[in-house]
Amino acid sequence: MTDRSTTTATAVARPGGTALLADPAARPVQPPTRGRRGLGVGEVRLDGGFWGDLQETNARATIDHCEQWMERLGWIASFDAVAHGTTGGHRPGWQFSDSEVYKLLEAMAWELARSDEAALAARYDRLVERVAAAQDDDGYLNTCFGHAGQPGRWTDLERGHELYCVGHLLQAAVARVRTAGEDLLVQVARRAADLVCREFGPDGRAGICGHPEIEVGLAELGRALGEPRYTEQARVFVERRGHGTLAPIPLLSPAYFQDDVPVREADVWRGHAVRALYLAAGAVDVAVDTGDDELLGAVVRQWERTVERRTYLTGGMGSRHQDEGFGDDWELPADRAYCETCAGIASAMVSWRLYLATGDVRYADLMERTYLNVVATSPRADGRAFFYANPLQQRVAGQDVAADAENPRAEGGVRAPWFDVSCCPTNVARTLASWQAYVASVDGDELSLLQHAACDVDVALDAGGRLAVRVTTEYPADGVVRVEVLDAPGREVALRLRVPSWAHGATLTGPDGVARLVAPGWAEVRGALGAGDVVVLDLPVAPRLTWPDPRIDAVRGCVAVERGPVVLCLESVDLPAGVTVDDVRVDPGVAPRPHEDGAVVRATVVAHRTDRSSLPYPSAPPTPAPRDEVDLVLVPYHRWAERGPSTMRVFLPTL
Repeated sequence: MTDRSTTTATAVARPGGTALLADPAARPVQPPTRGRRGLGVGEVRLDGGFWGDLQETNARATIDHCEQWMERLGWIASFDAVAHGTTGGHRPGWQFSDSEVYKLLEAMAWELARSDEAALAARYDRLVERVAAAQDDDGYLNTCFGHAGQPGRWTDLERGHELYCVGHLLQAAVARVRTAGEDLLVQVARRAADLVCREFGPDGRAGICGHPEIEVGLAELGRALGEPRYTEQARVFVERRGHGTLAPIPLLSPAYFQDDVPVREADVWRGHAVRALYLAAGAVDVAVDTGDDELLGAVVRQWERTVERRTYLTGGMGSRHQDEGFGDDWELPADRAYCETCAGIASAMVSWRLYLATGDVRYADLMERTYLNVVATSPRADGRAFFYANPLQQRVAGQDVAADAENPRAEGGVRAPWFDVSCCPTNVARTLASWQAYVASVDGDELSLLQHAACDVDVALDAGGRLAVRVTTEYPADGVVRVEVLDAPGREVALRLRVPSWAHGATLTGPDGVARLVAPGWAEVRGALGAGDVVVLDLPVAPRLTWPDPRIDAVRGCVAVERGPVVLCLESVDLPAGVTVDDVRVDPGVAPRPHEDGAVVRATVVAHRTDRSSLPYPSAPPTPAPRDEVDLVLVPYHRWAERGPSTMRVFLPTL
């Protein structure tokens, strides 16, 4: 068994009397530079609300669900086969299934830091032991390569995902060492990272992995363990990419691997979206740790153009199904949007790192959009089924999802319990388990609230003393964010609240009770705050129309509706009998009205021609037909398909 007594965990009091066995300042991303930092998982406690409920569902259902499926399919048993020397020609799962086990371990590590639930701790220990038993003496750890009946080590860098899997192992170890000290998992990760440095260092193989991830894993483990060799190896991998090192795959260009242009020369993200974003996250880590402003500027440049021209209204990234990748500028079809859930998570990983490096509020804005409209859309309400792809239009109601088997399709309009490629469920699990770490940041005596969620924050300030606040809000359904000071150091401090870019007309009421208008960006209260002081941010979350850039051909002549940070959609279950989503035209001259947490729009139902004997291209405009005006309910996109299979649209044609 893992010797948990050797960890450096300390008991930290939590509201409600339970103990948190973790360093309260432990956080997923921890640049070595002093100054701005994210808050630790023990410095923020979610208290119900939108995100607190999602996190509890993740803890109660999703983590267990992922473990059960991987046990059932034999993905975890692959480690036992390596340990027992019984590998052969058949191994269940894709080459990268090991990484799902590591993402599950990362989710468990973060969840144990939050709850220290005894049964989960025992499951974590047992799983780590099975993984550790499969590690070779020199540190190599993979269940698909390198053993009897399997291909040799490092023989398929393009598709094999060996380094990718190691990267996720390292990230799991980061979660563990930061929250509970060095245990067996961290020791396994050390040996694996040491092997990678020996094999792929300056005197080793001049190779890279077809799927970036090792870069961000090495960089963060280097930080966590104070090991500069890992940081240097991450830098080497970043610099090697873009020189055509990887062998081509039929029908895919080197851009698929981001191996066509060096990272510091690229102007935009291209190719496979998750690969591009994981690489960018690793590049930011390397740039920050080595003081490489040119490399950091390159990622900023890529972020700007990609967000401006290759990102969906939801924050989703990736418009092509063939390679799960980015399209060209303005290539953003609603019905063929891929918007993989993992790409949304990876986008937030990049934006968070850029925010910590620059302090620019726009990165937190994109994180909110992506969290609410991609990440939160994936899991079903019970936490046991998921969207892999997130299109903005569903033409045919999904019906073909198996409830008791792997599902081969990543798209289909119904959340599936598991996929043949199930990267998204475990990615959701690890993200939600640590989500509170992205709520706020601190810089000196300045606390910045970035994501508006019901929570308690208690942070040690750099100059001494603590600043503790309680945030009460029903956001995003309601725009009122109330912040009560519970403890302050007795000197001037600053409390900043993010005002989203859409929130024109927001007001901030300070401890003096005076309300004032605040522009998008930051709303700040500065002074000698004391216990009992209250600050209230009121964000205008009334429904509003959002128009696409006219260069986006696929949705020209359409309009979307947002309510605060939430994208809304029209579902077929909310239409009158006999009406389809294709029959609806929105009247942009009538402002949308609030309806529960969605909106009501004025629309017209149009009749379509019934002549089916010719091509759908008449030589003259169709003859006007009788039209019926109706009021239609739009619901949050993150809840679509919860009431059963449906057709759906985010962008609606106008009259």
